[in-house]
Amino acid sequence: MATALNFKHLRYFWMVAKSGSIARASEQLHLTPQSISGQLSELEEALGVKLFRRAGRGLELTDTGQRLLGYAEQIFTLGDELLESLRENALPQSVPFRVGIADSVPKMVAYRLVEPSLASAEPIKLICREGRLATLLADLAVHRLDMVIADRPMPDNLNVRGYDHFLGESGVSIFAARTLAAKAGDEFPQCLDGAPFLMPGAEVVLHARLQRWFEAERLRPRSVGEFDDSALLMAFGQAGAGYFAAPTAIEDTIARQYEVAVVGRIDTVREQIYAITNERKLTHPTIAAICQVAQHDIFGSKGSK
Repeated sequence: MATALNFKHLRYFWMVAKSGSIARASEQLHLTPQSISGQLSELEEALGVKLFRRAGRGLELTDTGQRLLGYAEQIFTLGDELLESLRENALPQSVPFRVGIADSVPKMVAYRLVEPSLASAEPIKLICREGRLATLLADLAVHRLDMVIADRPMPDNLNVRGYDHFLGESGVSIFAARTLAAKAGDEFPQCLDGAPFLMPGAEVVLHARLQRWFEAERLRPRSVGEFDDSALLMAFGQAGAGYFAAPTAIEDTIARQYEVAVVGRIDTVREQIYAITNERKLTHPTIAAICQVAQHDIFGSKGSK
């Protein structure tokens, strides 16, 4: 008849083998040396082998004891791994939320839109991808993304299924480093005529809208650079390289973060932001929350100017 292994006895054996003596093991286990000695004797009797032999004042393992120690190490290591796995499974698991951000969208607007998702009641792992709108929409179509944030609706020439959700719009403000802004005085928009200007890239919707406004106002600013990346554009603006435009809805944040001044505002030039999803009606709670924040908190006040 097979002998059933007593795991309590096995742990006592393992502690004695690791510590080198019954006395040290008893301190770690908070048991008397007599109790541990008795448990070891029961284990040896049950297995029919000797596990320790005397070595001076201490104990050393027999060959059989050495073999048993190897198995005990594996058993208790697996036990610890099992407990760790169960603890991890008991913790709330983060749900990936994948957002595509068109490179034409101002970074600060994208941050303000997406940041509330981290305060979701459900634990969220935010994954942001930036790129060309066409590429992001292709990923949305095969469900690699949950949502795309863009500065325009879906292009008609793309054979991709998706739905536009208008988040809001804002007029634009014209900014400049404080030394440059001081030269402008109160002469807006005339101060822009012949002045250095940092334009958004040609693929950005705002580029063409600014060009039309300049023509309507008979202004000819001197374009000293075009930037697809809005954060890089604002960094050049902070350094005094030229005037630049950004949404009025976030003008306070831009002025504070980049230490620039607002030179003037253009209400007739609008910056629009859309969320593009696979859903006609928004049911994803995180996307619905983002839309609500956009419409009420970001574009609800200054954005309507």
